[in-house]
Amino acid sequence: MRLTAVVSPIALIGTVIIIFIAALPAIRYNGLGFFLHSAWKPGNSYGNTVVTNGIAHAPGAQFGGIFLVVGTVLAAFIAILLGVPISIGAAVFIFKKMPAQIAGFANFLLEILAGIPSVIFGLWGALALGPVIARDISPIIANHIPKLGPLKFFTGNVGSGEGLLTSGIVLAIMIVPIVASTTAGLLKQVPDTLREGARALGMTEYEILKTVDLRWIKSGIIGSAVLGLGRALGETMAVAMVSGAFLGALPTSIYSTMTTIAATIATQLDSALQDSTGFTVSVLAEAGLVLLLINLIVNVFARIMIGRSNKLQLPNG
Repeated sequence: MRLTAVVSPIALIGTVIIIFIAALPAIRYNGLGFFLHSAWKPGNSYGNTVVTNGIAHAPGAQFGGIFLVVGTVLAAFIAILLGVPISIGAAVFIFKKMPAQIAGFANFLLEILAGIPSVIFGLWGALALGPVIARDISPIIANHIPKLGPLKFFTGNVGSGEGLLTSGIVLAIMIVPIVASTTAGLLKQVPDTLREGARALGMTEYEILKTVDLRWIKSGIIGSAVLGLGRALGETMAVAMVSGAFLGALPTSIYSTMTTIAATIATQLDSALQDSTGFTVSVLAEAGLVLLLINLIVNVFARIMIGRSNKLQLPNG
C-alpha cells in the first residue's frame, strides 16, 4: 500500500522533470520573450543549422507564446462565465424540483455528457454550432454593441463560426457535467435540519436556497468551478477543431480565430518532429510546461476549496 501511495506523486514529478528537460533549450533561447511576443516562425528547415548560445535551431526560428497564453485564458474564461451559472442552475433544479426518478435519469444524462469524447464535441461545434453562431448570433451581438473602449472586442468581422466565441461555448458545454454533478453532490450534504429550521422561520424556497444551501456549499462551488476551469484549460481536440488554429497573433475580437496551448501542441507536433534540430519540439515542450504548471495550480486550489466545503460549519448569520 505504501508503494501504491507513492506511484502518483512519482509519476507527476517524473512528468514535470521530463517536460522541463525537453523544454530547457527553448527556455534558454526564448527567455522571457516567449511571454512577450507573438511571432511563431519555425525558420527555414532547409537552411544550415544555426547555433545560438549553444542551442541549435533552424535559421530564422523565432517563437513567442503570448498569443497561446491569451487564447487559452480567454477561452477558459468564456467557458466558466457561461458554464458555471448553467451548471449551478441545473444542479439546483435537479436536486430541489425534480421527482427522484426523473432526477436520477437527469444525473445519468449528465454522466453520459461527461463521457462523450471531446472530438465529438469538436465535430458538433464545427458542423453545427459554429455556422449557427456566425449566421444567427454573432451578427446580432456585433451590430448592437457600441464600438467604445473594451466593448470593441465584441464588434468586427463575425467570420465563419470558427474562433474564440465558438471555442468558449463548446468548452462551457463540456464543463457543465463536472460542475453540475459536483454541485448536486454538495447540495445533498447540506443537513435537512437547517432547511427545516429556515422553513419554520417562514423563509421561502428561494430564501432557503440563498441563505442556507448556497452559503453552506459556496467554497465547494468555487472548487467545482476551478475543476471545470482545469478541464477548459487543458482541452485539446475540441478546441483545435473549432478555434481556427491560428498561430502568431492575438485575437482582436471575440469572433477571431485563435488557438490555445493544448490545441497548438496537438496540431503542431507532427510538423515539429520534422525539425532535425529538435528545437521546435523543445518549444512545444516549453508551452506544455506552462500549461502543466497552470493546471497543477488550478487542481491543487480546487482540492483545497472542496476540502473546506466538506467541513461541517454553520453558515454565518
